[in-house]
Amino acid sequence: MAYSLEEIEQSQAIFAYLLEHHELEQSREPELYRSFLDSEAVQVLLQHQAEYLSVDIARYDDVIYLFPAEDNYFLGFSKSELKQQLCRSNTLEADYYLALFAIMVLILKFYDGYGNSSKIRDYLRFGDWQNSIAEYLKRGMNRYDEAEQNASGLLFTAMSQSYESLRSDEKLSRRKTTKEGFLYAIIRFLQEQGLVIYIEKDEMIKTARKFDHFMDWNLLDRNNYSRVLRLMDTLEKASGDETEPLATEEVSEPEDDWEQDLAAVGTQQEGAGAMSYAAEEGGQ
Repeated sequence: MAYSLEEIEQSQAIFAYLLEHHELEQSREPELYRSFLDSEAVQVLLQHQAEYLSVDIARYDDVIYLFPAEDNYFLGFSKSELKQQLCRSNTLEADYYLALFAIMVLILKFYDGYGNSSKIRDYLRFGDWQNSIAEYLKRGMNRYDEAEQNASGLLFTAMSQSYESLRSDEKLSRRKTTKEGFLYAIIRFLQEQGLVIYIEKDEMIKTARKFDHFMDWNLLDRNNYSRVLRLMDTLEKASGDETEPLATEEVSEPEDDWEQDLAAVGTQQEGAGAMSYAAEEGGQ
């Protein structure tokens, strides 16, 4: 198929904009947005460029997003980079897993995957998130013995020990050696990726539209639903919830790759090649 010079230039302009800003809103760039919407040729050209750079380009409502692939460390984050962003210095593997687990809990508190929108609340108090993490870890340890934890890959005991090694500070210290500082670093990271909004004076966490779009149209679509289902189901069992399972279809994924799942759930959002979850814009 032959493309006109105008179509090539339009696709290049859109791609350059997405590389810089990671999203293109109709309200901010109406001409670029319209050139994408009105031309199948421009869309095809963009998809070709996306394939070469290992990114996905998708339109949700009135926004076009660029999402680095899970293994795209050029635009996303490597595991070592995420550790540096999320954890204290000289971090252990358990600290890293704890950070991913905290993001998973945050997702569970905001989204459930049902209805036209997966979102179930408008905001979450920082303290409620902190308490939920401790509660999930406690119930996970009570429900699963060491052998079961090792088999599933959800090491509740190791993560709980890492969490309890952090001091508590009612003044909401920003030092990563405290529980509050450790979680604040995660929220700050997600906020930098455009995924959450943290209202500090109210200690309130809200999700940004990008996060909602990603959850509704990407993470919870049929291609990704089984991996999220398995994580949610495991955590709901850990919380002692004996209600009906979230789905009856069999999940065939292996039981020991929860880090990969969380990574895609947690920071594929922006290319965290894995939040390596919980975050999305991988651009730095």
